[in-house]
Amino acid sequence: MQIYRFLSEDDTSAFCHKVSEALSKGWVLYGPPTYAFDSARGVMRCGQAVTKEIEGPYSPEMKLGAQ
Repeated sequence: MQIYRFLSEDDTSAFCHKVSEALSKGWVLYGPPTYAFDSARGVMRCGQAVTKEIEGPYSPEMKLGAQ
């Protein structure tokens, strides 16, 4: 089964580390990254979708980041 996650963070190295950690755990990039300006905070935000093949059925209670 394939599961999906959307990672987001301010446009800093923290975002790159978050995506790199997911990749190191077997997640695969899904599409291009996205960028948006958070006018309330005055910062750029980044986002990246990732997917991963796992064994077993999906459950809404599963912690996706722990997969």
